[in-house]
Amino acid sequence: MSHYFDRAPSTEDERRTISVEVWGERREFVTSTGVFSGDRIDKATALLLAESTAPPAGSTVLDLGCGWGPIACSLAAHGSTVWAVDVNERALELTAQNARGLDVHTALPDDVPADLRFDAIWSNPPIRIGKEALHELLLTWLPRLRPGGEARLVVGRNLGADSLQRWLTDHGHPAERVASSKGFRVLSVR
Repeated sequence: MSHYFDRAPSTEDERRTISVEVWGERREFVTSTGVFSGDRIDKATALLLAESTAPPAGSTVLDLGCGWGPIACSLAAHGSTVWAVDVNERALELTAQNARGLDVHTALPDDVPADLRFDAIWSNPPIRIGKEALHELLLTWLPRLRPGGEARLVVGRNLGADSLQRWLTDHGHPAERVASSKGFRVLSVR
C-alpha cells in the first residue's frame, strides 16, 4: 500500500487539474494520485490559508510537507521565496510544475542547505507519520526559524492539535491557537 509520505508512490500517476481560490486569486493546479489530497485542496490547508495572511514580500518561507504546492504557490505569488519540502518525489514534481514562474525551490528534506534560515514556516504537517516522527520533524525544522519568525501549523483537533500545542510549548516553542474551525486548529509557533 502506498502512502502520501512514501518517497516513490507505487500508485498509478493519474493526473488531473483542479481550480483553487486563495486570497481572492484563482489558480489552476495539476495534482495526482499518490500525493496528499490529490483530488482537491483539503479542509485543513484551506483553513490555514483562509485564516492567515501572507508574510511580507521578500520573506523566505519553508512549506514543510508541500504536497502538490497550494501553500508554496500561494505564498510565492505574494512575493515570498519559498522552499517547498516533501519526502514524496511525485509531490515535489507537481509543486515544481505548479510553481513555474514563481520563486519556489522544491527539495527533499536533506537537500535544503543546512545554513538556510526561514522567516516563516507554514505546514499542514503529516500527522499520520506518527507522534514520535512528527515530533522529530518539528524539532528539526522549528530551530531554523530566524529570530522573530513564526511557524503556522494546521492540525485536526481529533488528531492531537491541543496536545501538540502543549508539547510545542513544553519544548521551548510557544504555541498559540489563532483559529479554529471545522475540527481544525491553526497554531502560531514562535
